[in-house]
Amino acid sequence: MVHFRLHSGVLLYTLVVLFPQLCLGIRSIPTRETNTGAVEVPNGFRFSEAPDYRNGRDCPVSTTNGRSVSSCDPSLVHIAMTLDSEYLRGSIAAVHSVLKHASCPESIFFHFVAAEFDPASPRVLTQLVRSTFPSLNFKVYIFREDTVINLISSSIRQALENPLNYARNYLGDMLDLCVDRVIYLDSDIVVVDDIHKLWNTALSGSRVIGAPEYCHANFTQYFTSVFWSDQVMSGTFSSARRKPCYFNTGVMVMDLVRWREGDYKRRIEKWMEIQKKTRIYELGSLPPFLLVFAGDVEAIDHRWNQHGLGGDNVRGSCRSLHPGPVSLLHWSGKGKPWVRLDAKKPCKLDHLWEPYDLYIIIELNDQSLTGFNSDSEPKRKKE
Repeated sequence: MVHFRLHSGVLLYTLVVLFPQLCLGIRSIPTRETNTGAVEVPNGFRFSEAPDYRNGRDCPVSTTNGRSVSSCDPSLVHIAMTLDSEYLRGSIAAVHSVLKHASCPESIFFHFVAAEFDPASPRVLTQLVRSTFPSLNFKVYIFREDTVINLISSSIRQALENPLNYARNYLGDMLDLCVDRVIYLDSDIVVVDDIHKLWNTALSGSRVIGAPEYCHANFTQYFTSVFWSDQVMSGTFSSARRKPCYFNTGVMVMDLVRWREGDYKRRIEKWMEIQKKTRIYELGSLPPFLLVFAGDVEAIDHRWNQHGLGGDNVRGSCRSLHPGPVSLLHWSGKGKPWVRLDAKKPCKLDHLWEPYDLYIIIELNDQSLTGFNSDSEPKRKKE
């Protein structure tokens, strides 16, 4: 990853310190719109403004009485996502899909985690989200990469080594203490059902997270022979209480009160430290979660994570849906729908992602080789 230093103006803008060791919180700032209605930001991204989705009559009444919505409002549904220039197009489409299908879109609060040294800068990303979704309740947190960089080991795909993939481990520290529950979503998903249904998932007993489980998957493939040959490490899954099942960390309901009380951030970090010394898995941020939680996850209906649509981590080949109903489509794997659509080599299911895409393709000319010409008309990708 190429690192860029934040401009001093950005640092001044992000003075409100939530947790200095992890992140800074920033609010949105105004941006400029073109006469075409497109969002224009300095790094060359443009997105159309999304429709203004409003609550219905049966939605909870906000306690803010018209003031700026606080993340501590008990009527809110909380969603956490990462925000970066590489997957920005996917993140915008994901947010759009959530709002479009939500019964109470104004009652949703998004917590975006942006990398400290993202090429677009957290300030620009904040700008863009506000311009694309003017009525959205959200906050952007700046994730300090040095929090986790020394714990990351090499993976089978370079994208899996991005420090931002590990930001979900630190949500309990980053988000306000009044936020006691959150839905974590990856950036390569679209929701085609009411997110409030997922929010209302009960976490029974002392369970910390809920996710769709897959108990018939070959669990052994997620860890190396070194791991399985070590009786102490492999004994993690040998107890009668823990019968491990695979689950995908791209969609999780998380109880942040239990997360903080159990110091699960540190439990995950301990396995990452072992991985640095003795290679016990090949993937990125998933195996530590499996080591800590597999066998102790609240099983959610599979409809809430139809994952694997991006193919495997090497070829990214086309795949079909699993049998059964669908509430959330997830392009986990190497292949991303926006990349394949732009290359005019889409998989069949990529067209299900396309209606939520707000991106506008910008045609560059000789006067704008590294950005775009603000005097020219942008070309819409589609009507």
